[in-house]
Amino acid sequence: MQRKISVNFGNLLLSLSEIMDLASPILVQHQQRTAFIAWEIGKVAGLKNDVLEKIFIAALMHDVGAISVEEKVAIHNFEENDLEFHCIRGEVLTQKVPQFKNVSKIIRYHHKEWQTWDEPIGTPHVLASQIVLLADYIERLIDRNKYILHYNQEIIDKVLPLAGKIVHPHIIDYFVETSKREEFWLDLVSSRLYPHLLRHGPYWNVEIDFDEISEIAEVIRNIIDFRSRFTAAHSSRVAACSEILSRMFGLTEHEVKLMKLAGDFHDIGKLIVPNSILEKPDKLTKEEFAVMRCHTYYTYHVISTIGGIQHIAEWAAYHHEKMDGSGYPFHCKADEISTCSRILTVADMFVAMAEDRPYREGMKKEEIIKIITDSVSNNKLDKRIVDLLFGNYDEIISYVKEKQSLTDEFYRSKFAVIGKG
Repeated sequence: MQRKISVNFGNLLLSLSEIMDLASPILVQHQQRTAFIAWEIGKVAGLKNDVLEKIFIAALMHDVGAISVEEKVAIHNFEENDLEFHCIRGEVLTQKVPQFKNVSKIIRYHHKEWQTWDEPIGTPHVLASQIVLLADYIERLIDRNKYILHYNQEIIDKVLPLAGKIVHPHIIDYFVETSKREEFWLDLVSSRLYPHLLRHGPYWNVEIDFDEISEIAEVIRNIIDFRSRFTAAHSSRVAACSEILSRMFGLTEHEVKLMKLAGDFHDIGKLIVPNSILEKPDKLTKEEFAVMRCHTYYTYHVISTIGGIQHIAEWAAYHHEKMDGSGYPFHCKADEISTCSRILTVADMFVAMAEDRPYREGMKKEEIIKIITDSVSNNKLDKRIVDLLFGNYDEIISYVKEKQSLTDEFYRSKFAVIGKG
């Protein structure tokens, strides 16, 4: 009997939130710290658990709509003039997923100032949005080069003038009460905030099943790919190609499902790569390529922290490894690369060559076949999988196009029309 696929919901949320904030040293733990602040304010306010849970998720994911490293840094440094776009994108990305549906409106309004609300503070999404707004503001005031208890009063002094204009006075009062505890400040900047939130947050004992994981994976896949029009459906294509190749290869349906999930997550490490590199129309410099090469390293480490699916970390992260050891970043040899990793490598290479990129048009079938065949001859790819790909070329292409069509439509109709700041 096959083991049921499930993960801890809090573990998944925290790991995904963490990778979104690894793009720059000034962003590290930003969303986790925001979630901690919001959670503590909410507890002092005496909010019910179901409200606290929504605030916790919204805070952990509040910048999900900031699609580039450059935009994230500008927002964090109070340098972004129009905060509306990333809030709208965040709502669009999350509202389709049942686990996020009740928080998408909070994400949408987490920069809406109190003086612009027509609804009372008792309205659930207004109260929650205001708490996340304040928590986000406080976190952005933290100086990572100073000892927190040496300047926590400075942070409080900067927050107090927000009362009645930016933030409802009652929420400022709740924060002031929270801030009286040194423990609050020390926990906030602790390097062990992740396990603290996992253990003491609302989802430490909540498990979600494969279908729920897949719905969240789709959101993350879109966050990764929608950063550039050239990759808007890349991960959905790789996931579909990995899925059908795995099934044709004879893997179990359990493994096929996990292969699709690995395809969805395979480029999650690209969240740390600046858009200036992703969309560069020319060949990357040595320094830029060094940044690009690290994305699979981060893919491996984020997936390996998610209990229940940590074993697919290698499948997803080894997609630039080669059987002769010339790949990156781990330089694995053939005996270290599993069949599942080999399948995803072929799927990713095949899909990438067929796609338009900033520096070239998508390659034709004959050119793709030649390059991949040469890679087999040079002991870089698994011949069994390549033969399977080319022996079923039309069927695989048809399946991939069918699966990507929904992503394409969502990107064109819901996402691409939103201004990118």
